[in-house]
Amino acid sequence: SLLTALPRVDELLHRAQELGMTSLALTDTSAMYGAVEFHQAAKKAGVKPIIGCEVYVAPGAMTDRNASSAKDAAFHLTLLAVNDEGYRNLVKLSTAGFLEGFYYKPRVDHERLAAHSKGLIALSGCLKGEVAAQIADGNFEKAKATAAKYREIFGAENYFIEIHDFGLDAQRRVNPDLVKIARSLDLGLVAANDVHFLEKSHHEAHDVLICIGTGSNVVDEKRLRYSPELYFKSPEEMRALFAELPEACDNTLRIAERCDFKMEFDVPKYPSFDAPDTRSREQYLRDLCRDGLRHRYGARVDSEPELNQRLDYELSVIEKTGFTSYFLIVWDFIHHAKQQGIPVGPGRGSAAGSIIAYVLGITDIDPLRFGLIFERFLNPERVSPPDIDVDFCMERRGEVIEYVRQKYGERAVSQIVTFGTLKSRAAVKDVGRTLGFTPGETDALAKLIPNAPNFSLTVKEAIEQVPEVKAFYRNEPRYTQLLDFAISLEGLSRHTGVHAAGVVIAPGPLDDFVPICTQASKGAGGSSDDERVIVTQYDMNALEKAGMLKMDFLGLTTLTVISDTLASIKQRSGVTVVLEERGFTDEKTYQLLRAGRTGGVFQFESPLATDVLKRMRCDRFDDLVASNALLRPGPLDAG
Repeated sequence: SLLTALPRVDELLHRAQELGMTSLALTDTSAMYGAVEFHQAAKKAGVKPIIGCEVYVAPGAMTDRNASSAKDAAFHLTLLAVNDEGYRNLVKLSTAGFLEGFYYKPRVDHERLAAHSKGLIALSGCLKGEVAAQIADGNFEKAKATAAKYREIFGAENYFIEIHDFGLDAQRRVNPDLVKIARSLDLGLVAANDVHFLEKSHHEAHDVLICIGTGSNVVDEKRLRYSPELYFKSPEEMRALFAELPEACDNTLRIAERCDFKMEFDVPKYPSFDAPDTRSREQYLRDLCRDGLRHRYGARVDSEPELNQRLDYELSVIEKTGFTSYFLIVWDFIHHAKQQGIPVGPGRGSAAGSIIAYVLGITDIDPLRFGLIFERFLNPERVSPPDIDVDFCMERRGEVIEYVRQKYGERAVSQIVTFGTLKSRAAVKDVGRTLGFTPGETDALAKLIPNAPNFSLTVKEAIEQVPEVKAFYRNEPRYTQLLDFAISLEGLSRHTGVHAAGVVIAPGPLDDFVPICTQASKGAGGSSDDERVIVTQYDMNALEKAGMLKMDFLGLTTLTVISDTLASIKQRSGVTVVLEERGFTDEKTYQLLRAGRTGGVFQFESPLATDVLKRMRCDRFDDLVASNALLRPGPLDAG
């Protein structure tokens, strides 16, 4: 849950291990952003992962827009996936909340819960749960009727009355009635404890985090505050809290035993590409490659056996690893783009090592001529999904994405979420603001922390390595507090965004596989005028682990500039320039490069790169290869 919880996944699991716990649940509010990372890390740590979500439930229909504030717009309900069906239903509910029920918050309703209740265990929620809220309002009978409704939706064995004890008066007033309702409806009680920080001593750092999230100052009297009891309690502490209700703690163990969902990793969930005739997709790809080989190499195909050998080898690897559809999908949208006159880049990265990519027109670099290695792209000994990044004209990139949407289905194609994190300088500035520092004070401190692409330090490293920061930390108590809090918060996810290039394509509706959300592009709150973009809740790394087909559709300004320039030349002089025909030996190009005119040339724009090309009097392609390899950022001791 963004800016509401302090612990990282690995810290939660380490604490669970310390306390001898064999299971742990992740129940972020409304979204499942961390599910893949959590599940994978928990299995590695030997802790059973339980995937859940604290959903928001609308007081009426999820499409109603009657509430006047976020507080009145939704209740809380905790859901846990028992099995694969439960996980799929959790995905559906989380997605529906964003796509259909969003009003202040992503919401579902009783009807939607009933449609996707199978395989889920439901807990009645905290003080903001529907049952507890109605008790707090003095409506015991209504609360009992609501609990009965949830029992009808999920089944008596799958719906539990949740009780908390953070030392709050409201909880002490509500808990006895929650117990009465559980007894009268023959429902299980379950003891629960929200974990917003690991240890009680972390409460102050968490308080600062809440201030950052709400734009408040720590001295504000009316700001949102959390109880210091929201820390990761031990089994002994929970047993002591609920000594009079031992079955409530016993039920947490029974629920953990029942939850047995195991997430599949690295199992491809790619859409199938069907040939336009009766050929199999494997044969269709082979035929496309044979035609492309003849187009690229001409008569050399008959006189140079290594061409066919390399092609056959790559095709056999692709068929063996199950990536035939992947290549056909990429070929198809690049082929479409070129047919429509949309500028496409010549290829980048390890994909240039594939002769299949070359003969299909996915790349324009001959891997045999330059000795490029196919195994760097796709290795049969260590199979991982191929990754082909494609550059399109910035202005027409959207046309290609729209083509993909039309071909594979609007609901099967989506952009991808990204998470902005609190970097060292941002952490210092945000923490300083909440503590009452002036912008000038935090800016001056933040600028002392290096954050260049080739050299950056964390806050902790800056205290150790930058004398001025060390002096502030040791000699100024105000700055000591600021920097300590910044260390605690650095690296936490701060906000969501839309990946600049990432697109995911599924074999059917995306929410059959992964949860979807909406990302606001402007404004906030409950306004229906907000423009929202549909994105996956899983980021690029999580999507890859989940086996989804994700690609980078990069919008490149350089391609737009080149395209506009060629069009201008033709318009003004009638000359059609075909860049591909100029090859790698054009003397005028090298004259420009060794003259230092490298503006807009990728990897050669820096003063150092320009100086190297001038001094070496660059006059051949091998000069560019060698200088680029030497100049690229990397470890100083790499050689």
